Amino acid sequence: MTVEQQPEERPDDAAPTPSGGTLATTSPAPAASAPLRAWDNLWDYVAHGGHLADTRRLARRPILHGEGYTVWRYEPLVAPDPQRAPLLLVPPLGAPDFAFDLRRGASLVEDLLADGREVYVVTYASTGPAAGRRGLELWVDEIVPAALFAVAARHDDAPVHLVGWSLGGLFVLLAAASDVSGAPIRSISAFASPVDVSAVPLVAPFRSVAEYTGGRIFSAAYRTLGSFPATAVKWAFQLTSVERYLTKPVTLLTHLDDRELLEQIEAVDVLMDNMTAYPGRAFGQIYHHVIRSNDLAQDELRLAGRPVRLADVRVPVLLVAGADDVIAPVAAVERATELLTGSPDLRFVVRPGGHLGVLAGRRARENSWRDLETFLAAHDDA
Repeated sequence: MTVEQQPEERPDDAAPTPSGGTLATTSPAPAASAPLRAWDNLWDYVAHGGHLADTRRLARRPILHGEGYTVWRYEPLVAPDPQRAPLLLVPPLGAPDFAFDLRRGASLVEDLLADGREVYVVTYASTGPAAGRRGLELWVDEIVPAALFAVAARHDDAPVHLVGWSLGGLFVLLAAASDVSGAPIRSISAFASPVDVSAVPLVAPFRSVAEYTGGRIFSAAYRTLGSFPATAVKWAFQLTSVERYLTKPVTLLTHLDDRELLEQIEAVDVLMDNMTAYPGRAFGQIYHHVIRSNDLAQDELRLAGRPVRLADVRVPVLLVAGADDVIAPVAAVERATELLTGSPDLRFVVRPGGHLGVLAGRRARENSWRDLETFLAAHDDA
């Protein structure tokens, strides 16, 4: 197993000096002053109706419509490279799939497409007559495998790279562990996917209440509501960074000259405003088997009456943890390295960012995206 921690950051002036020739003496054009940049940003904000970030989604077309889910193919930005295997993105429940395509300049999808890779994503309907009855086994045994077969069919039945974020990362790991369908998986990459919830401080109060009440309070709540509401999902995410939300007005006022930061804050707000509900049965399983009993960390999870063990994953795996993630702390993600004993190439890295930042933050391009690129390239010809 390869384990890599967050590298030490070097100052900008620590870049290596070219080994040959003479250094250029032409000075770059002076950058605009902070007040001028702030004025330009305010002007653009007003001129564009209160927006700075380009959050338009990259073009995509559906290739499969299933019951409660859709598989999409992103339109290429450059000619696809036949040496690069196709890739399927798997989002979590609750959060919109455009976390992978957050904004121009912070879009993993855009980065992958620009590299010549064909990219697909599976999305699911959070509402509908059957949504509340959908359990985790539906995603693990049906939706993810069906999406894999649909993508593979467009590439001569070649195995497909799987990339998941948060709970989506657990879906792809469990789909490979379950393997009831024989779906063609080439590799798995999981961003910020907590396997051991005992290492998540925010979950501790809920586990205590569950232990004291036998889980009855939360069970009655989600059964009555039929789901875990979208508003509650949004609040849960915001509680993990409550200090950031409280200081947001000050941050905006003191960083009016930082266009990229302003765009990132706006894009994250758009994401938060589009949170969706957790289907009732799926949330109940997560609550009882993951939060309350921590079955996944003990490799004792059962779906549809049968054990699903991470030790049965037989494909290469990359695990990416965010150094500042409070939803999936480093220890919660790292626990999987002790369970994925059957993986022929297991890599674990810790990179800058929180739960979303490690996937779509301003430093992701130079850190976690490069880890993913290296990992995918190592297994494109598998």
